[in-house]
Amino acid sequence: MLLDVRDLHVRYGRVHAVRGITLTLGAGQVVAVVGANGAGKSSLLRAILGIEKTSGGSVGYDGTDITRWSASERVKNGLVLVPEGRRIVMTLTVHENLLMGAFNRRLDAAVHSEIDGIYDRFPNLAARRDRLASVLSGGEQQMLAIGRALLAAPRVMMLDEPSLGLSPILSAEVFEHIASLGRDRNIAVLLVEQNTQRALELADHAYVIELGRVVSQGPAEQLLSDHKLIDAYLGHGEAKAGHSEQQRPVR
Repeated sequence: MLLDVRDLHVRYGRVHAVRGITLTLGAGQVVAVVGANGAGKSSLLRAILGIEKTSGGSVGYDGTDITRWSASERVKNGLVLVPEGRRIVMTLTVHENLLMGAFNRRLDAAVHSEIDGIYDRFPNLAARRDRLASVLSGGEQQMLAIGRALLAAPRVMMLDEPSLGLSPILSAEVFEHIASLGRDRNIAVLLVEQNTQRALELADHAYVIELGRVVSQGPAEQLLSDHKLIDAYLGHGEAKAGHSEQQRPVR
């Protein structure tokens, strides 16, 4: 197993945001983490990356316990997060934003070849490579965030709400790119997504969390057909798509 999270806990003072979550992720697999606003999904991703302090449990990566590793060590070894809100640097050009993704690497011919590959994958970025990132649409910003993450040479890519604020057409395009990460590049994907329907359609396996706990898990196709589960814990995914967990203190 490439990623092996065991009994993970995250606390913010008296708030117990992540309560003993265990999950696994294999190479080339897409795993979705779904749940209502405030369930602790973003906190889980941040803890796995090491930018949120854990209060218990462990994170295993490719057979090694990395619980005590810094976030920079995790990124350097191929564990990468595309954060909610994209976090693009608007005062830099598209090309400069991509180069930021390779900050841990030598800027050699291989990196420049990968950048060319990203421009082939995202033609809109290629057309704006020398423009400031502030001119990009929301969908283009998300593509730039994914491209930047790819330049960190990920083995595991975590994505937090990639469809947030996007139109259905742009969301579908972003989801297709996410699907291709596992299918074409053998990158393991851990996806947090408020659009429950689309996330479960895309994923191989899924975890449903509520108030920081896993309340159900299994093959995504099986969970998608469990209407009682959807009604009890998730509501109607399409209706909730586009609402940010930033509305709640626990993310």
